[in-house]
Amino acid sequence: MATFGEKIRELRKKAGLTLDLLAEMTGSSKSYIWEIENKNPPRPSAEKIDRIAKALGVTADYLMDAEADLATAEDEAFFRKYRGLDPDVKDQIRRITETFRK
Repeated sequence: MATFGEKIRELRKKAGLTLDLLAEMTGSSKSYIWEIENKNPPRPSAEKIDRIAKALGVTADYLMDAEADLATAEDEAFFRKYRGLDPDVKDQIRRITETFRK
């Protein structure tokens, strides 16, 4: 089981993000992101957790739940983004996925 900070560090590295870049993407400082990754327990606000989750392509629930499944969290984050897309883009995505099914 990965801790909150370990999950953030692993996802950040998997995405090829530096501390600086993740900090910039979430409106944080580099030192703040480092503290979240390394202090136990971290005490970020719900808003900050949400920003970090979005930047890393997962859900806030995944970051907070030691038992949560990464694949499920990535799918939920994808579908959240999908729901906000333009209808024409959604149609393109549906057509692309249909070609994979054939």
